[in-house]
Amino acid sequence: MSPSAPRSSASRPTVLLTGFDPFNGASVNPSWQAVRALHGEELVGHAVVAAELPTVFGESLHVLRALLHAHRPALVVCVGQAGGRAAISLERVAINLDDAPIPDNAGACPVDTPVCANAPAAYFTGLPIKAMRAALQQAGVPVEVSQTAGTFVCNHVFYGLMHALATEPALRGARGGFVHVPWLPEQGSPGMPLDLIVRGLRLALVQALSVRHDDRAAAGATH
Repeated sequence: MSPSAPRSSASRPTVLLTGFDPFNGASVNPSWQAVRALHGEELVGHAVVAAELPTVFGESLHVLRALLHAHRPALVVCVGQAGGRAAISLERVAINLDDAPIPDNAGACPVDTPVCANAPAAYFTGLPIKAMRAALQQAGVPVEVSQTAGTFVCNHVFYGLMHALATEPALRGARGGFVHVPWLPEQGSPGMPLDLIVRGLRLALVQALSVRHDDRAAAGATH
């Protein structure tokens, strides 16, 4: 269950931070462990509200949409697990495609299916990912700009979030994006300690709340 939290108010705007429940036989999901640790903090005058999403196509977006309308956040950062990555990954683009390599927690395994019918092929993040990367690098937190959020439930949520922010008048003005975090050390290698993940996410949120115009710095990929 997600931690309880008051709704946002005009004097105390909200950051909505989401993680996922464990999937594919795992007992923990570091994305939820990390965002739960930030629940209730105040960053740059914003209250952080953490919530857990199910690792299920469709249902995850229903839960997210309800959270968006309940809290009317100024900033939304959805966080997921990317096992095998060695750094916190700041995702650049969400694509309108579900193509599951494994079943979700409800057993669904969509192939070549749009996240949202008759919608754009992709959305770019609304986060200042290069400024966020610079802040984490300066603090010694392993970080990268990622060019793909995959085609599993993480990308499904990322795309659904950006589509909602772009098309729903009630959410106008909110910014959002997606961040992947590595496994915990006990889950596999490479792993990252939970306290380091939490510190990195906190720094990333502060930058996202403080920076409107992103840095221009190289972060391309050769593959």
